[in-house]
Amino acid sequence: MKKPFHLDKRNGKFMGVCAGIANYTGIDATIVRIVMVVVTLLGAFPWTLIAYGVAAWLAKPMPYGAYAAEDIRALRGTSTFEMRDSMRDIDRRMAEVETYVTSSNSRLAREIEELR
Repeated sequence: MKKPFHLDKRNGKFMGVCAGIANYTGIDATIVRIVMVVVTLLGAFPWTLIAYGVAAWLAKPMPYGAYAAEDIRALRGTSTFEMRDSMRDIDRRMAEVETYVTSSNSRLAREIEELR
């Protein structure tokens, strides 16, 4: 079953055409944008802009449910072990920052005084 082409305004920069093409083909949106600019600059100037405008005008926006399914698929690949490990790392880094800020650091105090 072939999926239909939709504008991806959530991930798009201008009207979501390149992001929609990226979703449809499975290619990264940045690559699609670069190819679009290169093709336009190499001589297809008016035609690429006309095709872009026609695609933006004719295509329908991606339904909201597709975004929700995409978010759920992204979360499914993460195990609870990976989530806990990530949270432990974040907690550890926050504790280091808190210790640095609340400690009596004379160099830090001197730098703050110089800024005043």
